[in-house]
Amino acid sequence: MAGSMFSLEGRVALITGSARGLGLEIARGLAAQGAHVILNGHNPKALAHAVESVRAAGGLVQTLAFDIAQPDALAQALAELDTTGLRIDILVNNVGIRDRRGMFEFALDDVRRMLEVNLIAPFALCREVANRMIADKRGGRIINVTSIAGPIANTGDAAYTSAKGGLAALTRALAAELGPYGITVNGVAPGFFATETNAAFVADPAVAQMLKQRTSLGRWGRPAEIAGAVAFLASDAASYVTGEIIAVDGGYLAHF
Repeated sequence: MAGSMFSLEGRVALITGSARGLGLEIARGLAAQGAHVILNGHNPKALAHAVESVRAAGGLVQTLAFDIAQPDALAQALAELDTTGLRIDILVNNVGIRDRRGMFEFALDDVRRMLEVNLIAPFALCREVANRMIADKRGGRIINVTSIAGPIANTGDAAYTSAKGGLAALTRALAAELGPYGITVNGVAPGFFATETNAAFVADPAVAQMLKQRTSLGRWGRPAEIAGAVAFLASDAASYVTGEIIAVDGGYLAHF
């Protein structure tokens, strides 16, 4: 893809929560367009396996292991990256946690944990990376993985919906704040994807039937299908796109 408006040759991309699932598929997609990808997670074995899979496909890859919800660990990891001379051109905030419970079942500390990982940690990482982008005067791309649970809601999911809705709002706010520095900030909102985390739901015929009726494409999303939207937003093809959330949901939001 060298020379293409979608090429990411020469760019460095940090993808959080990329040892498996959608994060790993996003990393593979960016690497396929020529990006040097930095995988993040806190499980060394899982990260090592992820590195092998990206490298086997010909991608440039390394790891940066830290817990995004630990501010000191985050700052230390980025400081260590600074010493290598690598500069992050693309940040993908993918990491998140899910806890499906009704509002009356949550202890407030559990709600705080959900907000800490899904909203506050991405805010902190955006700020750290944006500071570096501004100092280098090179602009950049920030892409937050939100959810279709941001604009819509269902019972038994109040904390997650609130956190992802907040991340979508943060995306718009940072687009306004960072635009003058040549930094675009966008989001990708996945729908129902057949990931390892969703294995129990994927095996449930009732869920498959629901998706057949509720989505325009009538099926689960395949994990690799998330990568294209992120690669687009990271590329020069999206140089005048900021503050937007692209739903990758098989038509779930559009289907009435």
